[in-house]
Amino acid sequence: MQPTLVILAAGMASRYGSLKQIQGFGPGGETIMEYSIYDAIRTGFGKVVFIIRKDFEQNFRDQFGSKLEGKIKVEYVFQDLNSYVESDVPADRTKPWGTAHAVLCAKSAVQEPFAVINADDFYGRDAFEKAYNFLVNDCNEGTYAIIGYELLKTLSDHGTVNRGVCRLDENGNLESIAERLNIALRDGKITCDDGMEPHELPLDSSVSMNFWCFHPSIFAISYQMFRDFVEANKENPKAEFFIPIVADEFSKSGKGVIPVIATTADWFGVTYKEDAPSVQASLDALVAKGEYPQNLWG
Repeated sequence: MQPTLVILAAGMASRYGSLKQIQGFGPGGETIMEYSIYDAIRTGFGKVVFIIRKDFEQNFRDQFGSKLEGKIKVEYVFQDLNSYVESDVPADRTKPWGTAHAVLCAKSAVQEPFAVINADDFYGRDAFEKAYNFLVNDCNEGTYAIIGYELLKTLSDHGTVNRGVCRLDENGNLESIAERLNIALRDGKITCDDGMEPHELPLDSSVSMNFWCFHPSIFAISYQMFRDFVEANKENPKAEFFIPIVADEFSKSGKGVIPVIATTADWFGVTYKEDAPSVQASLDALVAKGEYPQNLWG
């Protein structure tokens, strides 16, 4: 069975200031996620599932409908505040429930091993090849995975970033992800400021860019955890149910392991509007090298 690609595209893009998921960056006006879909298709994925807000639907159908027809199966699922919430949503709750809730919203559309990515990040062909190989050969109810990126390759020239820094055990499996804030390259060193004394991080730290590989068993785990999360956070309208919360429970409860699969791919994304020219230049360079065609869909 071919694996599925699930794309998290329901975000508000608050720091960026626009619907960056469908902004064109490639030489043919391609969005960043089109390069991810292109890589997924050529490495063997059989379906793409867009997780979006309902009011994004027509934008996405206009953007991708004709381009992807006949190339890969496409489904749309919607994340809203009421999805999988069994009681009334608190009246002061306006913020989305988080990335793990978004993945849970894909439950009805995914019955096979699947990868999860962000819509606005470029991940690179090597990452998709490694994810595909894992999903086809090694993924099961007790083994999920995360694609690990080198921290130095994930920074922005236009401001600080927050990254989930992975801690690995002696077998290369994920022990934990620590969210580090205000990371930047300063005087040849990577430092972060977590609200206390700034401290240094190794240049080759493995970080999560939200590229996960899951077995469908994740849905049952997430569902139970989300019910408990909603109950525990009725009075906290900004609390979010993130994927690392579920991953941490999966590992620490003994349900299974999550290998960290290192990729040689370069990551880039658009955290800030000022990142857009460098993203366009990076895509132009990859096209010039022949890694992608001038027009993805010919």
